[in-house]
Amino acid sequence: MPGLAGQDEGTVLVLRALGLGDALTAVPALRGVRRAWPGRRVLLAAPEEVGGWLRDLGLVDGVVPAQGLAPLAWVEESEAVTGAAPSGHVAVNLHGSGPQSHRVLLDTAPEQVVAYASREAGVAGPGWDPDEHEVDRWCRLVTTAGGACSREDLRLDPPAARGRHVVVHPGAASGSRRWPADRFAAVARDLAAAGHDVVVTGGPDERDLCARVVADAAASLEETTGVTETTGTVTDTAGTLDLPALADVVATARLVVCGDTGVAHLATAFGTPSAVLFGPTPPSAWGPAIDPERHVVLWHGGDATPAQPGGHRGDPHAADLDPALDRITVDEVVEAARSLLAGPEDAVEMRAGGRVPRVEP
Repeated sequence: MPGLAGQDEGTVLVLRALGLGDALTAVPALRGVRRAWPGRRVLLAAPEEVGGWLRDLGLVDGVVPAQGLAPLAWVEESEAVTGAAPSGHVAVNLHGSGPQSHRVLLDTAPEQVVAYASREAGVAGPGWDPDEHEVDRWCRLVTTAGGACSREDLRLDPPAARGRHVVVHPGAASGSRRWPADRFAAVARDLAAAGHDVVVTGGPDERDLCARVVADAAASLEETTGVTETTGTVTDTAGTLDLPALADVVATARLVVCGDTGVAHLATAFGTPSAVLFGPTPPSAWGPAIDPERHVVLWHGGDATPAQPGGHRGDPHAADLDPALDRITVDEVVEAARSLLAGPEDAVEMRAGGRVPRVEP
């Protein structure tokens, strides 16, 4: 696979037609692609908003709007970016193990394909490891092709200073990864009662969820501690933030509390302390891959077994709440949040107690 790395002309077409968290875990691999083919223009086939944000950060040169595995209309974007008709491009599959994703790229007639091996698609490459951390998986593939990269390449430029706010993000793409709203409300109430300004974030389709969290937190504050001069605010921003604005809110936060979502990966990339709640997917595969002192991972997925080396694996796309996520209590999340707000030493001590598994390199 490394035979064409370093050529100075043409395009590298990268497929990662998934969500925000998926895009962020592929950032190190995208940097590796730049190193492998420094003279080529990098096109990313991805959802338009996510891809456009990564382009604005300088990680790619152009975006081919894509969601899922539909055929790619990429020629026009390639011509716009390179100033010439595409010729002899390299295709890099950061989307999946194949064969469907391989075929999407093969249909673009590349001169080289960088992908995991798929006998069904007729593609040679390294072997797929289902238990590998998502960041390491794509770094390994691109490094094999000549583009050295590692977990350290996850980092995005941090803000000049942190704000005073704490982010609570109750949403997730599926019910199996969505901790109950009343528990998020209880966490938000505790944070506000302690004097922290809480910003509740969510997409346009999460307005009802976020409104419930904010309303329940406010009602609970009135019933328990009451609102005083030292009480923090709870603000609903659901549906009001585009991706750059959401990234700024997360980057400048003192803390993020959320499930296994794209917001968690934003916190990792910006070095924002986070308490992340896991359920159907193990943190060994999707947890924070850098700065372990800044993050507390909450998970009750059980011990590793020969059949499941990373512990419990449920269905991350299921509609019903995963039992491992359901076992996480409000008290655990509040304790994690307090430890992170107090300082990294307390968070490390909490991990040492054995209640929260640390994601190892």
